[in-house]
Amino acid sequence: MSDVVFGEAALTLEDVWDIARLIRMSRLSASDVVVTRIARSAAFVDAAIQRGETVYGVTTGYGDSCETNVPADLVAELPLHLTRYHRCGTGNVLNEAQTRAVMAARLSSLVQGWSGVTPDLVQLLADMLRRDILPRIPAEGSVGASGDLTPLSYVAACLAGEGVVLYRGEEMEVSVAFAREGLEPVVLQPKEALAVMNGTAAMTGIGALAFKRAEWLSHLSCRITAMASLALLGNAAHFDARLAAAKPHPGQLKATARIRNDLTAFAAASAPDRLQDRYSIRCAPHVIGVLEDMLPAFRGLLETELNSANDNPLFDPQDGRVLHGGHFYGGHVAFAMDGLKTLVANVADLLDRQLALLVDGRFNNGLPQHLSGARAPRNAINHGLKAVQIAASAWTAEALKLTMPASVFSRSTECHNQDKVSMGTIAARDAVRVLELSEQVAAAGLIATRQALHLRLRAGELTHEIVGSPIVEFCEQMDSLIPFIDEDLPLDRVIAKLCTAIESRGFTLPETGAS
Repeated sequence: MSDVVFGEAALTLEDVWDIARLIRMSRLSASDVVVTRIARSAAFVDAAIQRGETVYGVTTGYGDSCETNVPADLVAELPLHLTRYHRCGTGNVLNEAQTRAVMAARLSSLVQGWSGVTPDLVQLLADMLRRDILPRIPAEGSVGASGDLTPLSYVAACLAGEGVVLYRGEEMEVSVAFAREGLEPVVLQPKEALAVMNGTAAMTGIGALAFKRAEWLSHLSCRITAMASLALLGNAAHFDARLAAAKPHPGQLKATARIRNDLTAFAAASAPDRLQDRYSIRCAPHVIGVLEDMLPAFRGLLETELNSANDNPLFDPQDGRVLHGGHFYGGHVAFAMDGLKTLVANVADLLDRQLALLVDGRFNNGLPQHLSGARAPRNAINHGLKAVQIAASAWTAEALKLTMPASVFSRSTECHNQDKVSMGTIAARDAVRVLELSEQVAAAGLIATRQALHLRLRAGELTHEIVGSPIVEFCEQMDSLIPFIDEDLPLDRVIAKLCTAIESRGFTLPETGAS
C-alpha cells in the first residue's frame, strides 16, 4: 500500500488509523512547495525577533507570564524550559497506536505552514514516526485548552534529545534510539516547543482512533442483532425496507439494511412466533442508527481539526504577520468525543439487553437456560453463560456511567489565564474507555449468539439454508475464536481474544448500503 505523505493532501481518519496500526508507512513530502512553506514560516519568526517585536511565547513568558519580556540573550533557552516544566504527566502511558496517532496529528498541523517551525524539526518528527521511535506519553494532565501541553511536552522533549521512548519493544533514552537510527536531535528554535505542544494533537489522535473503533462497533452490532433475531426465532419483518422508508434517517436505514440483508433467507423461510419482538431487537436500527447518523458529523469535526493549524501564535503564510489567538482550544473534539461515547454506550446497552433475552429461559423462545450446551443429566451442574451475562451487565453499567460529558467540566487554571478550557483530552480518553467496555459487551454478544445458533442447529430448529450464507460464513470465522460450550469453562481468554479481534478488525463484515 502507498505511504501516507504529510504535506501533499489532507489527512483522513483512515490515514491516521493505518499509521497507528502499522498498516501503512508514512513520510514527509519532499516537495519543494511543502519544504518552502514550512521554512518560510520559520523565517517569519526570525524576522519578528530581528525587528524587536513582542511575540507571545517567543520573546515573552508563557500563559499568564505573557507580560514578562524575556531578555534577548535568554530567548534561545526558553523552548527547552517549556518542555521541562510541563513534563508532569501521570496515569497510564498512551499505547503504541495512540502515540503514533498523536504524532501523526501533530505532523499534520505543523506542515500547514502557520506554526513557525523549521523543516529540520518537522523532518525529525516524521522520521521518528516512520521509524517507530515512540515517546512515552502519560495520558493525564491536559485540560484541552492551551492545547495538550503536558502530553505533547513529551514529544517536544524527545525532539530535543530528552526523554524516554519505546523503540523495537524496548524502553530507552531517546538519545540511544536516535543513535541506533542515525538521527540527531534538534536544537529547539524560539517558537518550536510551543508549536509542538500548544495544539490539540493528543485529543485529536486519540479521537481519530476512537472514531474508527466506534464505526466498526456500529457495523458489528448490526450483525450481532441479526444473529440474536435468528436465535430467538424473531420477526424479520421488523427490518422490512418499506417500514424503514417511513422514517428515513440515513443511518437508521443503513443499520436496517445490514440486519435485513443478514436475515434474507430466514425471512423467506419462516413465520414469526411473535407479532412484535421486544425493543432490543425491534428497535435496534433506531439505537444503532443514531450512532450511524452522527458519525459523518463527528468525522467532519475531527478531520477539520486534524488538518488545521491549532497552536498559538500563528504566522500568516502570505506576509508573516503574527496572529495571536486561541486555536489550541479543543471544543470541537471534546463535543465529538462526548457525543460519541454516549452513542456507543447506548449500543452497549442494546447488546446487553439482547444478551439478557438470550440467556433467560422465560424469554428466549425455547433455548436452554443460560444457553448451556450440556445435556441431561449433566445440565444440572453446568451454568453456561450465567456469569457472562452478569459481567456484561457490569461492563454496560460502567460504560453508561462514563457518559457524563467531560466538556461541561471546564476549570479555571494557570492564574485564570486559561479560565475556560475544553477538557477535550479527558473526553477522548473517556470515549476510549467506553469503547473498551462496549467491545467487551459485543464480545459477550458474539459468544451468546454463536452458542444460541449452534443450539438451534443442533436441535434442528434452524438449518444452514435458513440461517443464510452471510451469517453461516461469519460463524465459520467465529469458530476459531469461540468454542461451543457444553461443559462449563473459563471464558476470560475467549473474551480477550474477541476484544482484540474487534478492536483490530480481525474479521470481515460485508458493507450493505441503506437501500
